[in-house]
Amino acid sequence: MSDKRILLVEDEKHVAEGISINLEAEGFEIVWATDGNMALDYYKNGHYDLIILDIMLPGVDGLEICRRIRNQHLGTEPILFLTARDSLDDKKDGLAIGADDYITKPFDLEEMILRIKAIFRRQAWLGADGASGEIYKFAGGTIDFKKFEVESHNGKFRLSNKECLLLKLFSEHPDEVLSRSTILDGVWGYNAYPSSRTVDNFILRYRKYFESDSSHPIYFHTEFGTGYRFTPTGRAEE
Repeated sequence: MSDKRILLVEDEKHVAEGISINLEAEGFEIVWATDGNMALDYYKNGHYDLIILDIMLPGVDGLEICRRIRNQHLGTEPILFLTARDSLDDKKDGLAIGADDYITKPFDLEEMILRIKAIFRRQAWLGADGASGEIYKFAGGTIDFKKFEVESHNGKFRLSNKECLLLKLFSEHPDEVLSRSTILDGVWGYNAYPSSRTVDNFILRYRKYFESDSSHPIYFHTEFGTGYRFTPTGRAEE
């Protein structure tokens, strides 16, 4: 029996009922919100392990809800978008503002359950000790995987869920070039397809957090045409 609590934000009753019945059968506890304002109210007054968020909602739409949660640092819970939009740009926008995955309507409920279980597996990996432990220290600063925080000579910064997951992946593969497909599988999931620009934006954020001169990085490198490399001891790009 799962102890996971999920906030489902969906204004279509038949869709919400179908999702709820199937997820409850898997042992998840479901709290259902029918519009954006209700979702924000429920979110602020409860604890959730995952948010399933429709993009097209009455009142505040799903993209704005995600943006508020991430920008105001209200929480780091993974967010799975439901969208009737089949535009790649919409999906990239969702991932760029902090969503963890998306699924396009109409969808297969079995596929949704597999996606949700994959999200929880990544969250469990983030919380596991692994090679990097709960606190990871390197020449550029300190990463707290439990508190979703980093600290360096540039200050203290709050991490998003995806920022934390990608740093975890880098910390477990120091000095290795990680391909985009490796990052996709480990951090986003096989079917999310973030663009190279999305990953580049994460690298730019890490440089802001840790580098003395972000235009001449020594820790977080883009290996053009190959992937990305984390050098914990520091190394100037050639």
